[in-house]
Amino acid sequence: MHTIKLAVFDMAGTVVNEDNVVYKTLQKAINERGFQLTLDFVLEHGAGKEKHQAIKDIIKADIGSVDAEMAASIFEDFKVLLNEAYHKLEVGSYDGVEQVLLSLKENGIKVALNTGYDSKTAQLLLNKMDWTKGKQYDVLVTADDVVLGRPNPDMIVEAMMKLNVHDEELVLKAGDSIIDIEEGKNANCGVTIGVTTGAHTRHQLLSANPTHVLDSLTELRQLLLPS
Repeated sequence: MHTIKLAVFDMAGTVVNEDNVVYKTLQKAINERGFQLTLDFVLEHGAGKEKHQAIKDIIKADIGSVDAEMAASIFEDFKVLLNEAYHKLEVGSYDGVEQVLLSLKENGIKVALNTGYDSKTAQLLLNKMDWTKGKQYDVLVTADDVVLGRPNPDMIVEAMMKLNVHDEELVLKAGDSIIDIEEGKNANCGVTIGVTTGAHTRHQLLSANPTHVLDSLTELRQLLLPS
């Protein structure tokens, strides 16, 4: 069993089930400029990243270079498309995940959510799920709160600072993409968890050498909580 004081969870694909709408929208925004990218390609090169950076990385992976103005323009299109998609979207969590977060908090473990989204989008999702700060989570850290996005550790460092946790060994980072695991390692987290509910497969997640790969966050109970 691991001893931790803070669990940091990615949002989409990890605690928020939004049916990959972000990456489907990213795919649509890029392909409207004449690309023919598959969703798997978009996920492989863009998952977990701040979305403007994701667009640049996806296009570069496809054609070897990227025009900064085109990437910025696609990002603006993406934000409009995502806003439309989200307002129509039914959003929930995965089975048992909310109960796990509540159990962690009952056992004195602080819960942070972090995301490559901007704060407006993140808050829209949480509102749709009826999740509130102080109940399901203690702090939300978004791409807007830091200068450097994943895989840099800045969002985890920010969460630790806000929640007064000083020992990285007592921090767990969980996410559905390789970049989440890299972020956790770069923050020197004592435990890194990959979960197969979102962007990347078990095989892809294992390539980043996390402490564990889980098929459901409900498996955290066995790893963290007294039976």
